[in-house]
Amino acid sequence: MALLGAALPAVAQDATGGASGDEAAATEDTAPAEGSTTNDTAEFDLGTPATEEPGPGDAYVRDEFDDWQLRCLVAEEGPDPCQLYQLLRNEDDTPVAEFTAVPLPEGSEAAAGAVVIVPLETQLTERLTVAIDGGQARQYEFDFCNMGGCVARFGLTTDQVNAFKAGSAATVSIVPAAAPDQRVNLNLSLAGFTAAFDYSEEDLADQ
Repeated sequence: MALLGAALPAVAQDATGGASGDEAAATEDTAPAEGSTTNDTAEFDLGTPATEEPGPGDAYVRDEFDDWQLRCLVAEEGPDPCQLYQLLRNEDDTPVAEFTAVPLPEGSEAAAGAVVIVPLETQLTERLTVAIDGGQARQYEFDFCNMGGCVARFGLTTDQVNAFKAGSAATVSIVPAAAPDQRVNLNLSLAGFTAAFDYSEEDLADQ
């Protein structure tokens, strides 16, 4: 009984007043080194901007001329084909159509080729009309439709290209299929067209 009474104080000291020898050794092994901290010491990967190089078939903007862009496609071989591009918006600033043009080689039937892509909900029988600075409008047939919209492809004569260069704006008009008695007029800015077209012609001559 006396031995048991002598042992109790020692156990109580281990439980309330300090750690045993084995526990103290373990604490020393796991304690942080002097001057270090356990909070937010890890170095995190914050990421880097993705800089993938465009591959064959990818589109990119090579240059801008006021309201026109020079958009190109990465070619597998040879020079990248480019075209003049402008996005057409309605009065609510909603994108509606796309207008692209490209100079054609000398000796071609037309001085330039143009492509206009409009929404699928367009009344195709009413055709596409283009008028420069409120002048005489010209009408063009639609060629086909796909998931991206309905496409009209047409040529521009030298006189028409010169009219684009001299003008300030053209009006591209379409008729909605849901409202065949109405016409949607889209503004095609001609600011920068001359510089963009001449640049493209020089680029074509160098190829």
